[in-house]
Amino acid sequence: MSPAADAPLNFAVIGCGLIGKRRAAALAQVPGARLRWACDLDAKRASEAAMLVPGCGAATDFRSVIADAGVDAVVVSTLNASLAPIALAAARAGKHALIEKPGALCAAELREVRDAAAATNVRVRIGYNHRFHPGLVKAREIVDSGALGPLMFIRGRYGHGGRKGYDREWRADPKLSGGGELIDQGVHLIDLASWFLGDFTSVDGHAATFFWDMRVDDNAFLSLRTAAGQTAWLHVSCTEWKNMFSLEIYGRYGKLSVDGLGGSYGTERLTHYRMLPQMGPPETTAWDFPSGDGSWAAETAAFAEDIRRARAPSPGLQEGIRALEIVESIYKKSGYPTP
Repeated sequence: MSPAADAPLNFAVIGCGLIGKRRAAALAQVPGARLRWACDLDAKRASEAAMLVPGCGAATDFRSVIADAGVDAVVVSTLNASLAPIALAAARAGKHALIEKPGALCAAELREVRDAAAATNVRVRIGYNHRFHPGLVKAREIVDSGALGPLMFIRGRYGHGGRKGYDREWRADPKLSGGGELIDQGVHLIDLASWFLGDFTSVDGHAATFFWDMRVDDNAFLSLRTAAGQTAWLHVSCTEWKNMFSLEIYGRYGKLSVDGLGGSYGTERLTHYRMLPQMGPPETTAWDFPSGDGSWAAETAAFAEDIRRARAPSPGLQEGIRALEIVESIYKKSGYPTP
């Protein structure tokens, strides 16, 4: 059941690491939302997150948080291996859920969450916050205006350089992560490409481990095609020694380029290259977005609206399932084990 329009929404954040704390801070910026619980297996981390919000309690057992009748929704921001089991428990208990990407170790886990959510009529959103970055929001507006004409293809690159000991962290353990760079940053590119082009009916590419001493991939190269032949050519890497993000969207009448995400990825910039009737050099317009990353708060506000309006989240479970199906296809082609 959706709360009344003027009733506050009570949230719990489960998993209080770096992302969980960002999620807690984002909730504080959403009118009508309040954080009731911060939960983590590490009591110290739970307490630190709880202290960010007056009146928030700290807990170490997610089951007790989900059992609280005062909790309307949970934000699940744990290690990948725990995302789906906790979201499944929440859905079965009638709690709405925002699950940090990739949502699960594999598509089968998310399908189980989907079935439970349908049975209890709760909303589940997958945390693809990149859709809420201002450069990408503006790009979507331009595409929807028809200024680019029919879209032809997308070229995307996303990567970071890791850090000393990166190959000994949890992301390098497939039992905890489900894979490497493809399931980590790669799902963001898959989600963005499908947001602009639609469903991909043809999936090709490969994943590889070039540098890091780990059992998961550090690079992946994808060629995805829609039924109409539109193509997304994507590369993700954790051997990108200078952190970078680039998404180029090509239409018949122009091109959009989104570069940077702020911080170590550089100032976020959207550039629109508009083809002129005589062709030749395009008319160029650029927008810089130098302020802080507001995507977390914007995404959380959208999730609150999902709940209040009883609307289907986008991206929701179906988009999350499809992204993981693509990941699994590439891993199987490349000889990596899948859950």
